Amino acid sequence: MKLLHTMLRVTDLGRSIGFYTEILGMQLLRRKDYPDGEFTLAFLGYGSEEDNTVIELTYNWNTAKYDHGNAFGHIAIEVEDVYQACETIAAQGGKIVRKPGPMKHGKTVLAFVEDPDGYKIELLSPKRGD
Repeated sequence: MKLLHTMLRVTDLGRSIGFYTEILGMQLLRRKDYPDGEFTLAFLGYGSEEDNTVIELTYNWNTAKYDHGNAFGHIAIEVEDVYQACETIAAQGGKIVRKPGPMKHGKTVLAFVEDPDGYKIELLSPKRGD
């Protein structure tokens, strides 16, 4: 078995693709419109779908808002330097919702950013045995 992708519903596909590619540095791997179903799918990631787990953005053409509920938590991305990543993201207009620093009950350095639809993305330092 293999984890393939995580799907997020978005309200503005162009804005979301811009965030994930320009701010988080992912590549748009593929995009397809489904006119009969009135939706578009876009797959993004840091490498090919064959070798990596990716994100699927689903844009339903006639939906302006979603309720995130309280079950979904976040997506996590490892970055070499959490502090530098946050500086870069903030300089490009990204929203930092938890400033970088050690986790409350440990040593792992982390931060949280928010995508245009309010989904949380955790930035983590490489594992250091903590």
